[in-house]
This record gives sequence, C-alpha cells and structure tokens, in this order.
Amino acid sequence: MEILANYPLKKLNSFGMDVSAHRFARFSSADELQALLRHRREQGEAALPLLVLGGGSNLLFRENFSGWVLKNEIGGVEELHEDADFVYVRAGAGENWHGFVQYCIGRGWGGLENLSLIPGNVGASPMQNIGAYGVEIKDLFWDLRALHIESGRVETFTVGDCHFGYRESVFKTKLRNQYVILDVTYCLRKKPVLHTSYGAIHQELEAAGIGQPTIRDVADAVIRIRQSKLPDPAVIGNAGSFFKNPTVPLAQFNSLQQQHPGIVGYPLPGDKVKLAAGWLIEAAGWKGYRKGDAGVHPRQALVLVNYGHATGADIFDLSEQIVQSIRSAFNVELEREVNII
Repeated sequence: MEILANYPLKKLNSFGMDVSAHRFARFSSADELQALLRHRREQGEAALPLLVLGGGSNLLFRENFSGWVLKNEIGGVEELHEDADFVYVRAGAGENWHGFVQYCIGRGWGGLENLSLIPGNVGASPMQNIGAYGVEIKDLFWDLRALHIESGRVETFTVGDCHFGYRESVFKTKLRNQYVILDVTYCLRKKPVLHTSYGAIHQELEAAGIGQPTIRDVADAVIRIRQSKLPDPAVIGNAGSFFKNPTVPLAQFNSLQQQHPGIVGYPLPGDKVKLAAGWLIEAAGWKGYRKGDAGVHPRQALVLVNYGHATGADIFDLSEQIVQSIRSAFNVELEREVNII
C-alpha cells in the first residue's frame, strides 16, 4: 500500500488541469480499498474530502485537491452465465470503457456498440447512466457491486436500486460520495438488435455502402462520427459534453420554436421536450469562442476545451458565462454534466 503526498494529477484528468492531491493511492481490489480507507481513518484524516478517480474524463478540477484521491484500478472481464438470448458479463470498475465495448463486440455480444469511444472507465457508466445515439446504460445494466465507504460493506445494486435518470443515478444524488463502485454486470444480446435511426448513424452506414450492418459496422460508424465532431483529450484537454441537454415543457418549446424556427428538440413523455444544448450554445454565438487558453470547440459547441494552460477556474468561468447567456437568450437553464471539483 503506497500512499503519496502532494501527487500531481495533470495526467489523470482529461482536461489536463495542473493540480495535485494532498494524498494519493491506487487500489485494484475491494480488500486494498478497505485497507486504504482504514489507514485514512487511523491517520485522523477521515474528515478530509475523498475522491475516487476512474478515467478522469468527466470532471474539472478548479484547484488543488485538499483530501485523498484513490485511483480505481479494479480490472477484469468475466462471463458470468448465459441463456438462449443473453450473456451476462461482469467488468471491473477500473476497466477502460471503450476497450470493454470493443471486447464485447469482438465476441458478438450486442448492445454496447452505440456507446463506442465514450471516454472513461466502466465504473462511471452506471454512476452517470452514460448514453449516446439512442442507447443508455440503464437499457443494458443488470447489477453492480459497490463498497460502502463508512462501513466497508460490499452491497449489490439492481436496476431499481440505481434510480437511473438522464445522465444520473442514485450515486450522483441520494447516495453521492457514500459508495465506491467495484464492478458492473451487463446483460447483452447474443442476437443483437441494432439501433441505427438516431443521429447520423444511418447516413454514415449508407455512405459506407453498408446495407445489412453488424454490431461492428455500427460501432465503427459511431467511432467515425465521434472522431469527426469531438476532440481527442490526448491532443486537446476536454471532458466531452460539458452540459446536459435541458428539458422544457412542450408549451415553452412551442413558444421558443416560434421565435427560433431552427431550434432542435426531441419529444418526451409528459408533454416535455429535450432541447439540444449544443444548438442553443451555437445559436448564442459561443461556438469556436476562445479567451486565453479556455474555449468552446469549433466543431462541437457542447465541448469546452483547454488549449494548453487554462486553469479550472478559467474553464468554469467560461461555462458560467455560457449558462447566463442561454438563460438570457432563451430563458432555459443549462446544467453542467461535468463534475466540478
């Protein structure tokens, strides 16, 4: 058990923020995590903030972290069992998400292909109910095991326990900072059902001359689309989509549509409409904006970027300006998808 002081985190967060952690350690099993949490208590530092770090792809550090950062490196992929239609696959929370998706595609297990190339690790997938191109984790989730930080007890959570919502779960609301996800089990199809109608997937497949796509074809189409729109964090610091798509009442959408005929919205149950946050931000003139090294990506207005030496405060201040701008222009409240630390 190696615990390091004032540990640099620049290479462990996709924004590339040059910050450090008061204490830092890695764990690759529940036993190692329990030992670290015991040591933290024994050192009289249990009251200090605790951050469990996965891929570092959905957070923004505004300053040095004054507490403990524990890096989740629990790996492994295991086929638990199967029936005539499904295979149940467990993955360690520290597994790279895209690598896990590719592993499943390679074995013909369907369901995850639309979620290709999403940055981060497996543990984050249920925590924020990741989704893309018409598919969300809740559609494929079976259960997860998580360790209760206070007691050290390992518990199992099913779909109903997780209270999945749009980019959220019980681990971001009621149980926030109370559990560490250890592994996740997914229910994948042996006879895949493809989802190609959302976004540009169908057009991408047509352009490639693919009339009867496989899950590999769909995954490759998603990868091409994402690479054409989204910057690589290894090249330019970012955390993917910075804002959630806001939801408004149908009456408000109809009013907005009269004022802005091109506005993009998706009908939801209960006379609600989900607006495209990227459209709002672009329409307000922010796409391609840059001040110093903090900016809005020129190809995707949902993505805020660090061109090299922006601080977390710089990025956060830019996001606040955008929130206020959208509120003023459209009377719509944007919510950040990225966790602000």
